[in-house]
Amino acid sequence: MTTVQEAPLALSDRAARQLANATKTTAQMSTITPRWLVRLLSWVPVEAGIYRLNKVSHPESVDVACPGRDESELPQTYVDYEDDPREYFLSTVTTVVDVHTRVSDLYSSPYDQIKEQLRLTIETIKERQESELINNPDYGMLANVADQQRITPLAGTPTPDDLDELITKVWKEPAFFLAHPRAIAAFGRECTRRGVPPATVSLFGSQFITWRGVPLIPSDKVPLEEGKSKILLLRVGEERQGVVGLYQPGLTGEQSPGLSVRFMGISRNAIASYLISLYCSLAVLTDDALAVLDDVEVGKFHDYGYAYR
Repeated sequence: MTTVQEAPLALSDRAARQLANATKTTAQMSTITPRWLVRLLSWVPVEAGIYRLNKVSHPESVDVACPGRDESELPQTYVDYEDDPREYFLSTVTTVVDVHTRVSDLYSSPYDQIKEQLRLTIETIKERQESELINNPDYGMLANVADQQRITPLAGTPTPDDLDELITKVWKEPAFFLAHPRAIAAFGRECTRRGVPPATVSLFGSQFITWRGVPLIPSDKVPLEEGKSKILLLRVGEERQGVVGLYQPGLTGEQSPGLSVRFMGISRNAIASYLISLYCSLAVLTDDALAVLDDVEVGKFHDYGYAYR
């Protein structure tokens, strides 16, 4: 028996979509993060790409007195400086973006292909910048923590007691903790287990948990290896003798502090090239401006006795 196929009563959705304009997004990239560290650091412009960190030699030898109401002799003293202060040189995060002129000419509506290529590459460069500020073997924070500023958790997991001990290391106006999101989650579980849920604070329109009023700032650039991570605590700003970011001002093609985009020309193959460069570094002005909790276990969970239904 032959089945008679009925004619459609109206225009189908599939056919109608051929005449409809699709709303397009810009290119999305999962590696982009908020980069809170870069926002919260205090940034210092550096002349000629060099930052000299001068320190006082033997500050404990500076002699002062609080004399009584007599004519006793006053102490004589002076403040000595280090003979060979450390100098920081700006490092570069850079790449060249190539775009065929045919692509930029024909396919730049509704989004400009060159702008999108530059935008996504700049985001990637800024992600690398945050990683270098934490992990660079020369100027990164983890490489510049003084030995006496390193502690380990009492029981492996990050507890309120551990963060209290970290605060004793950076007690002069601590600005924020910096940790991998999983380390912050592990700390939250320990607080829940003890019945001391941490307060929250709003920064940049987002919510962060705090401990003793100091916010815990997440960054996926903090190392996480074999179930262990680190939690840093820092003081920021030159005036507070803290941690400062360094950048080169006044660059040719400057897009934001320390970041420049320059057109390099078009090759005989019709490839347009753009040089993107970001110049930055970081300095820890005094040893007690930075401390770290090492070997933080992030994979431990607790049975809170909840009855799930």
